Amino acid sequence: MGGAKNMGGAEKMDRRTVLHFMAAAGLASCTPKPANPSNMKIVIVGAGIIGASIAYHLTKLGASVTIIDKVGPATQTSQGTFAWINASWAKQPKFYHALNQDGVTTWKTLQSDLGIPIKWGGSLEWFETEARQEKLADQIKEQALWGEPASMLPVERLIQMEPKVNFTGVGSAAFSGNDGALDPVDATKALLKAAQSKGAILKYPCELLNIQMSNGGIESVDTNLGKIAADKVILATGAEPDIAKTFAEIELPQRSTPGVIAVTKPMPPLLNRLIIAPGVHMHQREDGRIVLGEQEGAPKTQAHAMRLKHRPTTFPSPEYSEQHFRQILSIAETFVPEIGSAELENAFIGWRPLPLDGHPVLGFSPKRSDVYLSVMHSGVSLAPVIGQLVAHEVLTGELLERLSKYRPDRDFKSVKRY
Repeated sequence: MGGAKNMGGAEKMDRRTVLHFMAAAGLASCTPKPANPSNMKIVIVGAGIIGASIAYHLTKLGASVTIIDKVGPATQTSQGTFAWINASWAKQPKFYHALNQDGVTTWKTLQSDLGIPIKWGGSLEWFETEARQEKLADQIKEQALWGEPASMLPVERLIQMEPKVNFTGVGSAAFSGNDGALDPVDATKALLKAAQSKGAILKYPCELLNIQMSNGGIESVDTNLGKIAADKVILATGAEPDIAKTFAEIELPQRSTPGVIAVTKPMPPLLNRLIIAPGVHMHQREDGRIVLGEQEGAPKTQAHAMRLKHRPTTFPSPEYSEQHFRQILSIAETFVPEIGSAELENAFIGWRPLPLDGHPVLGFSPKRSDVYLSVMHSGVSLAPVIGQLVAHEVLTGELLERLSKYRPDRDFKSVKRY
């Protein structure tokens, strides 16, 4: 996928194509403004899973798309994510939960269209304390009221579902049957490959340096690889702290936090679904690799603050990687004894792009009307539906009501949702 591939002959979007797309995105009641996407040149900054999905959906509608990334596809946030596809109790309030439900549904379409391997089967989640378990039960009831198939299951049922898991001391757990997981790097590359097959150009390592304006609109962007003609720019740069301020002239209040993701070498079948246990998240891919995610995060020490100052995505040495892996594995082993023999394949530091209120940032900058921002946590769950909705807004200029609560100029209130 390293080389840029421009196949030309971009598809043109007629009214039937627009209506088909809108129906797929739940937008059939909208009437888009006239657009000629084959003449619209769009530069997407960021080749993670969000940028890749937007590129795919834009090229489906005939836009001329160039994706640039300063490192390469899925090398930052998207590579260091647990990759849990869900509309869980944490996705609050109801309008945001519904957006995630659409994300889960749309992944099933993309899986069929692009052959992306996704392991479905649901998730099991529980907490240590009785009080937190009672709260979880209430949250699961709310999920069910919102149309999400979720319920609390007794330990006898849990043992049947996951015979390799040690449920000692667990009375019940939440089962969310719609949940799944994927390999985020493979999924990102599949989306990019599909976009390239429709004429998109992928450039990396390619860094955005400047946006050139002419007559009140964007004329081109300057990069370290040269100038790229552009009518609109989409910033899908994840947890990058200063991109919005530099290129969209807007401050995005974020509290991005690091988390360690470890991936084992292939193992015999141990897990049938996602396990969200106290202190550790686990799921096993179809290829046998087990993905482990820590829950606690980095210690609040000065030494760790210095190590994380420049937002590294990898550890400084294999010894550090192995040390963190063993720490996570020791917790996982209390729940899955047979995982103790696992060998580390990769370990990443994932930086979660968390806007202050926990919700996505989606929309054109109020200061630069041709620069669109698309930044969020839950990027894996939301990627396919966000790709559809952003493509619609960018190509038609129509601002969708269902994205109105996520605009970059909203009042950001500090809310801890995760």
